[in-house]
Amino acid sequence: MYKLCFYVPESHLETVKKAVFTAGAGRIGAYDSCCWQVLGTGQFRPLQGSKPFLGEVGLVEHVPEWRVELVVADELIHDSVKALKAAHPYETPAFEVWRLSDMVF
Repeated sequence: MYKLCFYVPESHLETVKKAVFTAGAGRIGAYDSCCWQVLGTGQFRPLQGSKPFLGEVGLVEHVPEWRVELVVADELIHDSVKALKAAHPYETPAFEVWRLSDMVF
């Protein structure tokens, strides 16, 4: 199993979540659409050659963004990341993927 974490502006929060849920992410036992999210502030500066969704080339931008975390089954991680990238408004979305250890007690 993997943990997927991504950052997204509020304007696209539900759209991106729906895309990754449709790809199969966020399933835990007999539940789906499971995630944890928190609002924070992202910062970036678009460089020459970029086509920013927000902000201007050369200027540091501060944007309210949601951090969303969810689990993804091994066989669904690639499709989930593809769905995230396709639905996300940013030219280069920020995301992280961690491999989780299976703990047996």
